Amino acid sequence: MTRVLMTALATVTALALTTGTAVAAPADPGSASLTGGAAPAVERTAPLPSEVFTVTDRLAEQVAGVLADKAVRERAVAATAAGDADLAAFASGTTLDGAVRAANQDVLAAKALPLNGGSLLRVRLAEPSMRAALARGEAPLVAAAPTDDEPAPITAYDPRGGKVSLDPAKAPKRPVLVVDVDVAKALPLGLQVTRDALAARGLVAAKPSGAQVKAAGGYWATKVNAVRLKDDKEPWIKGDAEIFSVVGGFGLDGKATVNIVQMPYLDNDGTTYYPNQLLVHYSAYKYNLADVVMMEDDGDTNYLALAQAIATALLTIIDAGVYIPLVNGILSAMPNSWWTDDPDYVDSWYTLATTSSGHLNGAGGNGWMEVSPYWVPEL
Repeated sequence: MTRVLMTALATVTALALTTGTAVAAPADPGSASLTGGAAPAVERTAPLPSEVFTVTDRLAEQVAGVLADKAVRERAVAATAAGDADLAAFASGTTLDGAVRAANQDVLAAKALPLNGGSLLRVRLAEPSMRAALARGEAPLVAAAPTDDEPAPITAYDPRGGKVSLDPAKAPKRPVLVVDVDVAKALPLGLQVTRDALAARGLVAAKPSGAQVKAAGGYWATKVNAVRLKDDKEPWIKGDAEIFSVVGGFGLDGKATVNIVQMPYLDNDGTTYYPNQLLVHYSAYKYNLADVVMMEDDGDTNYLALAQAIATALLTIIDAGVYIPLVNGILSAMPNSWWTDDPDYVDSWYTLATTSSGHLNGAGGNGWMEVSPYWVPEL
């Protein structure tokens, strides 16, 4: 998808502390309002180039070099004709093979993924409209997808040597091949790293026993009926992003806890999706309230660092007998660079409850969800 970027970076503050108790039996949940508001924009320093971009940019120059060979260029045309191509498969048997394998290991390490996590690098045509020119034999430029949302000239490499500066707002007529990370492959691996790291710190909610669920006859959840994220006018070269949500609350033991929920259907901003996805499971919480921080990964996320940042925030929050929103703590623990790419903050929703229903705007103004209570019966 095109990336979902905050137009004005804001951390959000809760306007009220709300108490609640777990709902044990179905009843008419009624409706609930969202609490929270936007704070003044916060200036943050520009990040240094990411490790992942440093790797992919170097590799883009190397890919451009081998495309000087007509046979390799024709191979690139065939590989990208139907969509994205695994870069390792494309490079196999070429002089680029060793460089791609080394770069893939560097990317796995930079993202704190298992080094046996497989091939994550891909090559793709920047826009479908470029396919005809590529098929006609026009030599493509090669560029790495940028990992900074601030509009800036894009550096592309010419197979004949040299660099070409491209306008980030307008795609060139000349075809451009893009080297980047296949986030759809990386995200499931990364979220498991995050979950494992949080579990090791005791920050993953313990599930209620089967006897507890059976005694209650089931439990309440919040179901996402529809969701939409705003258009961000992002550079044409950006590829798909992957959305996930950090759902936080207080566990049955009274400790702050989170659950990581992948939302793979959110492919494009400016589009309404109807997933019918269960986002919050209140059976795991002491209170009938939870917060949601929605994020995206464009390929640059270090998942172990993400887990450490979340843990830093949650371990300082103590249950005082009333529900304390967790959004501010999570956002304040994020390193400065993550507000531009690694991973991106998309939006947040405060104090979702077992009774939450209807249209809920995100506190950051970047999206909305239509939600409803959902009773999950015992098996």
